[in-house]
Amino acid sequence: MALKIGSQAPDFTLASTSGKDFKLSKDLAGKPCILYFYPKDFTSVCTAEACDFRDNIAQFADMGVTVIGVSRDSVATHLRFKKSNDLPFELLADVEGKVSKAYQAQIPLIGMTKRITYLLDEHHRIATVYENLFGAKQHIQEMITKINLIS
Repeated sequence: MALKIGSQAPDFTLASTSGKDFKLSKDLAGKPCILYFYPKDFTSVCTAEACDFRDNIAQFADMGVTVIGVSRDSVATHLRFKKSNDLPFELLADVEGKVSKAYQAQIPLIGMTKRITYLLDEHHRIATVYENLFGAKQHIQEMITKINLIS
């Protein structure tokens, strides 16, 4: 079960492919963003999802929305994944799974990250959420639709 729409998104700090720690409340203060959680770099569905976000990044940028990917992979793995897929957005390493757990993006017992996407408004409240483990393309379309509705 995802976090409730309208609730405050948990703040966090994670290592980033930028080479420095990313803190939500600092690095995206006053800015809306998409946080998309995904299971694993280099898997077919996760790669398709990342590439779909990449292919739509200009549209998100035009709407003033930053895209950030989060999984339990290491920064080193994220860097290889980012380079091999020419991803123009940051990937965050939630190696211990604490952020995934805070965002209810973790499958209980096995600890694997779910495929769940949050749209946060400029105050970092949950504006919308979409959860579908196998439907990577739907995550992007759902975010575009919701951004257009709230803009």
